[in-house]
Amino acid sequence: MEVSRIRALRGPNLWSRRTALEAIVSCTDAECAIGDIPGFEAGLRARFPAIGAFQPAGHERAVSMARAVGLAALGLQSEAGCPVTFARSVPTLERGVFQVVVEYTEEDVGRLAFELAQQLCQAALDDTPFDLAAAVARLRELDEDVRLGPSTGAIAQAAVARGIPYRRLTSGSLLQFGWGRRQRRIQAAETDMSGAIAESIAQDKELTKNLLQAAGVPVPTGRPVEDAEDACRAAADIAAPVVIKPRDGNQGKGVAVNITGRDEILAAYEVAAKISSTVLVERYIPGHDFRLLVINDTLVAAARRDPPQVIGDGRQTVRELVDQVNRDPARGEGHGTSLTKIRFDAVALATLAGQGLDAESVPAQGVRVALRNNANLSTGGTATDVTDEVHPDLAARAIAAAQMVGLDIAGVDMVCDTVQRPLEATGGGIVEVNAAPGLRMHISPSYGKGRQVGEAIVASLFPAGDDGRIPLVAVAGTNGKTTTVRLIAHLIGQRGDTVGMTNSDGVYIGAQRIDTGDCSGPRSARNVLLHPDVDAAVFETARGGVLREGLGFDRCDVAVVTNIGMGDHLGLNYISTVEDLAVVKRVIVENVKPQGMAVLNADDPIVVKMADSCPGGVIFFARDRQQPVLAMHRAKQRRIVYREGGDIVTEQVTDQGDDVQRYPLADIPLTCDGALDFQVENAMAAIAAAWALGLDTDSVRAGLANFVNDAATAPGRFNRYAYRGATVIADYGHNPDAIGALVKAIDNLPATRRSVVISGAGDRRDIDIRRQTEILGEAFDDVLLYEDQCQRGRADGEVLGLLRDGLSNASRTRNIQEIRGEFVAIDTALAALQPGDLCLILIDQVDEALNHIAQRVQEAQAAA
Repeated sequence: MEVSRIRALRGPNLWSRRTALEAIVSCTDAECAIGDIPGFEAGLRARFPAIGAFQPAGHERAVSMARAVGLAALGLQSEAGCPVTFARSVPTLERGVFQVVVEYTEEDVGRLAFELAQQLCQAALDDTPFDLAAAVARLRELDEDVRLGPSTGAIAQAAVARGIPYRRLTSGSLLQFGWGRRQRRIQAAETDMSGAIAESIAQDKELTKNLLQAAGVPVPTGRPVEDAEDACRAAADIAAPVVIKPRDGNQGKGVAVNITGRDEILAAYEVAAKISSTVLVERYIPGHDFRLLVINDTLVAAARRDPPQVIGDGRQTVRELVDQVNRDPARGEGHGTSLTKIRFDAVALATLAGQGLDAESVPAQGVRVALRNNANLSTGGTATDVTDEVHPDLAARAIAAAQMVGLDIAGVDMVCDTVQRPLEATGGGIVEVNAAPGLRMHISPSYGKGRQVGEAIVASLFPAGDDGRIPLVAVAGTNGKTTTVRLIAHLIGQRGDTVGMTNSDGVYIGAQRIDTGDCSGPRSARNVLLHPDVDAAVFETARGGVLREGLGFDRCDVAVVTNIGMGDHLGLNYISTVEDLAVVKRVIVENVKPQGMAVLNADDPIVVKMADSCPGGVIFFARDRQQPVLAMHRAKQRRIVYREGGDIVTEQVTDQGDDVQRYPLADIPLTCDGALDFQVENAMAAIAAAWALGLDTDSVRAGLANFVNDAATAPGRFNRYAYRGATVIADYGHNPDAIGALVKAIDNLPATRRSVVISGAGDRRDIDIRRQTEILGEAFDDVLLYEDQCQRGRADGEVLGLLRDGLSNASRTRNIQEIRGEFVAIDTALAALQPGDLCLILIDQVDEALNHIAQRVQEAQAAA
């Protein structure tokens, strides 16, 4: 067994809507049917009893080793506590080669699980040991390390429940919710509205106390100290038990409470001094430790925090009792679990000493032994929900404290006997106000009811009904994608929106191109959705990106599929037929939101079938109103778009009457008064998408009228030039369907003599490369074949040979030239032109070739 490639599909993909790893696994003949390997299945189950049932999947006749690895990777993640359920193995056309797909929730965990699954299967094959417990422990530890913590995770889950998309911006807790201009960001329990000044104030415990005191909020007396001896003097001045803590600490680090003796003070000072250069000594307020969570001037949760403690059994030492408590799976090393392991450190030993105990003492049955005097969860304490008990006056004090510091989300630490009475009545006080407060004590308290604090934070970011999304259109197909994307973006932009657009030419934010090259994949789409100025997004969604990584978004408002035709790039990445290709292109249709729409070409039978996969509505477009699919759709009172004479027509029959809009082709320059059928189809698709988005018809008409099909607006898409009395057309057509459409368009243009300049991309099938010149040979007098940078794995001269083969039976072509270099070929063709001729240049390097042609045109004009 050999694993040759593992891809992380980070968005919806052709297998599922879930994140997954896709691996290419090659098996020997024996490994293609593990039932024939003596003892393998029994050995595998002996090593991993929880592995799933072995049943052939897809087109498999037997269970392969590849499927066993996939099931093992899934099962190992599940055993480690990851909520995964999906695994699949599919045989390819290559004998013994399988595509194995395994869901993951954290990519690093999924990759490790796949690696361990291979080791597990190899151990069963070789009859060698496999440490299942150690493997699961590695996965669980990694998962806890890389997944979102309880606080951030609760906010993310609340956003998902609201339909708000989110993206993790770092390996930590920095998240973006929503897209484009409507995005918001958080880091743990801080939002993009949490001011840096307010956070700085909250970090400074002395300044916070002074501000609260000025606002009349009860706080403990105390002061900063210079050294350990000064701490002793401050404690003597207070003449009461004290609290010693760092001035700018967090999470309870370095805090010691109810300190009285000199030795305790000195020890506590040393611990606090390691956290901060300034240490505070304050009066100890007796009572319980409460945390009140304030969000946007509202108290949303409250919890009583109790110090970490163990209960004696008369047999075990304190150290053994702590170890026993820490073995609870709910307790982890950090904040990834609902509880934290009890720290057995110098502070714990000092606290024990205050009770006349040490680590080896054996407490009597039922005796409670405190390991700390402060009650922070990060040191192993517990929490009890008391939200419903909080007195309104006490809640008002917590809110006032948050407002005084200036925090939109604040954890207010309060010490008092009870929260059921006003703070002044109990003699209590507010001891700290915390930015980025931990939420797990409220989400899953040790005792009592969990509170929906994640939902409260999301509600503070996004009012009810706001999902943080911007309108998003995805466009797929074999031909016409880029032009359709550009036109849709242009139509949306007519209402003044800043449109983010990706296509095979680059990434655009409004009129500015911020990236160049083929940017039709998911990474470019995600970058657009990150941009804070974007009001709407239109994405060209190419097959390569979907196969490589899935979609760059979870769902779209409109999915447009222009056509499939004879397909393109067949034979790559196990996409061998147009039906395979359609499955990839269909992914955007499958991920239309329920209230959204798919725009589908009714003249393409394979595209028509995609309608069954759309969760939302469907708009069909076609060249003829009487087209059967359109007629049936119209009869169902659904939306259709078609060409009728000199108009593009949108129509929907309703009980209230027919909704019909006409868009004259004479007012759509892209179509050359309707002479370019393929541009008419692109315009119909774009008009349908605008209709699905609810754009105003007047702005759509205006946008169609001022969308000029030149090299600046739609580079490489039937760009026309006048050159010494001849017509030159530059186009990026690069597959048989595109070539056929171009020939049909050119048939409508007068020409004395026709010439064409063409090369071929080496990553096409031989039959597809030949077919391009077979079509051209019936329509052009002169053919110039060139070879340049786009060989893509082919030997020198191989592509030219295939193109030449396609011309072997040409009925029209009489003159064939072979030229090295794209620009040399262009210059050769231009030099041969006479007035009245027409030359089609099928360009490869779009920007460079168009600039070259434009320069030659300018030189000719200057010479004239």
